[in-house]
Amino acid sequence: MAVVSWKEMLLLTGLVVGCYWNSLSCGFVFDDVSAILDNKDLRPSTPLRNLFLNDFWGTPMAEERSHKSYRPLTVLTFRLNYLFSELSAASYHLLNIVLHGVVCMLFLRVCRLFLDKTFSLLAALLFAVHPIHTEAVTGVVGRAELLSSIFLLAAFLAYTKSTSTDHSIVWPPIALTVVLVAAATLCKEQGITVVGICCVYEVFVAQGFTLPMMLDTLRQVLQGKDGFPYAVLQTLLKLIVLIISTLLLVIVRVQVIQSQLPVFTRFDNPAAVSPTPSRQLTFNYLLPVNAWLLLNPSELCCDWTMGTIPLVESLLDVRNLATVAFYTFLCLLAHYSVFSKHSSAKTVIMALSLIVLPFIPASNLFFPVGFVVAERVLYVPSMGFCVLVAHGFKIVSHKEQLRKISWLMIGVLLTTHAVKTFNRNWDWESEYTLFTSALKVNKNNAKLWNNVGHALENQNNYAMALRYFLQATRVQPDDIGAHMNVGRTYKNLNKSREAEEAYLVAKSLMPQVIPGKKYATRVAPNHLNVYINLANLIRANDSRLEEADQLYRQAISMRPDFKQAYISRGELLLKMNKLTEARDAYLRALELDSSNADLWYNLAIVNIEMKDPSEALKNFNRALELNPRHKLALFNSALLMQESGEPKFWPEANRRFLIYVEEEPDDANGYFNLGMLAMDANENAAAEHWMRKAIGLQAGFRSALFNLALLYSQSKRELDALPVLDELLRHHPEHVKGLILKGDILMNHKKDTRGAKTCFERILRMDPTNVQGKHNLCVVYFEERDLPRAERCLEETLALAPNEEYVRRHLSIVRSKMAAMSAAGEPLSSEGGGGGVAAKEEKVQAMEETTEEVAASEEEGRGANADGKGAEDEKNVRKSSTEGLGGGGADQTEHLDSTQAGKRTKGKSTKEIKDIEEKRAAALKRLEEIERILSGD
Repeated sequence: MAVVSWKEMLLLTGLVVGCYWNSLSCGFVFDDVSAILDNKDLRPSTPLRNLFLNDFWGTPMAEERSHKSYRPLTVLTFRLNYLFSELSAASYHLLNIVLHGVVCMLFLRVCRLFLDKTFSLLAALLFAVHPIHTEAVTGVVGRAELLSSIFLLAAFLAYTKSTSTDHSIVWPPIALTVVLVAAATLCKEQGITVVGICCVYEVFVAQGFTLPMMLDTLRQVLQGKDGFPYAVLQTLLKLIVLIISTLLLVIVRVQVIQSQLPVFTRFDNPAAVSPTPSRQLTFNYLLPVNAWLLLNPSELCCDWTMGTIPLVESLLDVRNLATVAFYTFLCLLAHYSVFSKHSSAKTVIMALSLIVLPFIPASNLFFPVGFVVAERVLYVPSMGFCVLVAHGFKIVSHKEQLRKISWLMIGVLLTTHAVKTFNRNWDWESEYTLFTSALKVNKNNAKLWNNVGHALENQNNYAMALRYFLQATRVQPDDIGAHMNVGRTYKNLNKSREAEEAYLVAKSLMPQVIPGKKYATRVAPNHLNVYINLANLIRANDSRLEEADQLYRQAISMRPDFKQAYISRGELLLKMNKLTEARDAYLRALELDSSNADLWYNLAIVNIEMKDPSEALKNFNRALELNPRHKLALFNSALLMQESGEPKFWPEANRRFLIYVEEEPDDANGYFNLGMLAMDANENAAAEHWMRKAIGLQAGFRSALFNLALLYSQSKRELDALPVLDELLRHHPEHVKGLILKGDILMNHKKDTRGAKTCFERILRMDPTNVQGKHNLCVVYFEERDLPRAERCLEETLALAPNEEYVRRHLSIVRSKMAAMSAAGEPLSSEGGGGGVAAKEEKVQAMEETTEEVAASEEEGRGANADGKGAEDEKNVRKSSTEGLGGGGADQTEHLDSTQAGKRTKGKSTKEIKDIEEKRAAALKRLEEIERILSGD
């Protein structure tokens, strides 16, 4: 066997790169979304063993909705891509190009076994540029074909070395073949067919048998004339080893899928559920359709399901002629290859084995598959096709009169194929370009109309998407997914009535439950999402919550393992305040999928509502064990730790907030809560930094502005607090606590009684019953030496708050002062708030500070929403975001509408209450000192 030269390698590499370099600009499209973007098995946080427990799409093999495609080695390469470049599509496409180049090199070596140097290179060049390969090479999920082909060709090449020069068996190559076959099968199921190719090679090429020779040998053995020749016994021994190893692989494969075939519907493969003879006629007609795609790849389509190829329902259908012609040609080639002793017969038989055997699993002839035609499954069969073309060209080019024209034709063929491949790659640039290009080929496939609609929907172009979804319902009126898409789009357009009508149409198309028959096997699992989507729509109306719950329960009764139904029902029960039932729903969902971080997060939210913060924290931690960067779990668990009042939790809470802001660098709430933690720890510089960061990201962030001003005030930087309060009041002019704090600073530190008076009067205009604003205004009157007005003001304050002892005492002090001044003959009021007449300035100031501190004791307790010191009306600080529930739902034609809002904890911590009481006690003690001073005066 001639080796591949460096020049040939460079030629093949250059051709592959030239044809496919533009695929580097393509994104993740079609099946890539499920296999790459939505597949948690690619993430480093997912245990490696999950790759061997889940299917190609990341779904546990035990689940009925699993596609049963077991390709862990392919997923492992995706995971390596993710490790180096995460979700950068270019790296995934680059590796596919490299793998296609490797396949071309190996294929060239295989061709050298049956063709001479020139024509084997020609076959490899044709394989490298054939447009049918764009789906396998440019589509990232096509990597399963590429990897399987590499191991398939390597296994075959290894097997060719299993016979020594003296015709004895060499076992190491056979053992290597078995290992490589297993590897090919773990990349894609069709890899196991290389065993059949090896058998054909052993019998018809290595041993040189023809069919008549085999029959003659068998006849002689049966007649007892002679025993099996030694060469035949060796051949049988090798084939038995191969067959037994294959059977073992098949048994393991069946065990992996738990003896279950995936659930396909008539929308995936209409002929699979058609009656006889339509099913047989259609499946056989698909063979010449695939052959035509290899011969003339001018009209390629990414999806051939649904109505792309109408059913062949009658023997009189003219398309049956194509089937007859295909089988006739195939039989002629097969007859020639097994009866002729000519060397070209060996080439033909190997070409046919490469075409037929790898295609059998996708042919629908022995068991149905989830597609009608798929161009990617022709990747290996095209090898045999290229060998046949090269061999035919060899025969033609040996005729002198046809040599030049044949070389010209092959040159044109390679050029046109290369250009077609290059241009076809652009179709895979985005989902919109891919599906619109498919619609140019076929307009009878509702799935294509749906997928163009999805692409437009992802661009938020709902009005245009609706047109495509509606067209899908016209092309396939019984397509449940299309009606679901219409309903979802109407919902996005805020047309709830039309959305509900569309969902009801989809629901009416669902097959009715037949007692004693398993419902899930007769309908695509995703179609059950119609109950979820309809329930999610109507539960927006609080009067229809029970109706929504009934829909969830109906979905569960039809499919007890329908995880998304439990999730959505748990969310609804939480809204209905049925906390125990909501917890039970999430626990049931966790029984089905305990590795879902979102479910543990949702359960923690229920625990918070049930006033069980310790259990909530445990479940938040479970979510973070599964997904250490789960944003909502990070935020809310850190907030729970912060609100606990336990300093031992603060370092961990700080760490989680820091991770959260790494994930969400533009969310001001994360920085604000870091600031609040720093305030708790008396780290004023850090607190100021984080508050400033939050304010920079969210102008007018009321909680951050107020708490920053409060931080300055507590740090004896009252004048720095004033511009912050001005910004707060510019954005929120009715912020009472900001007005109180500003008024106190103006009065006590800037001696601006007029400005303070304006603040307190503004509070009373908004809320005449505000005790703090009223009391502080009384202090302003006292500062202005208008004692009668201060007395009336305090009387009115006492009427508002008869149980506030400090107001009563201040009133007593004012009245005592008035009595003393009257006895001394001094005026009880001073125009314009002039200098003190009878009382010393420091005594008046002491009273002002006391009233401020008493007011502050009301203000500085941190509210339950973590919105800072005394800001119970600040509602925007605890993270209140919407979390898409994990683990369920829709594929590319049906999307779920379920969401889960972040919840708030309630109630002040023990530490906060203790701080408030300490401040109140200190204020009352100070008040007693003032009373003694005033009494002595």
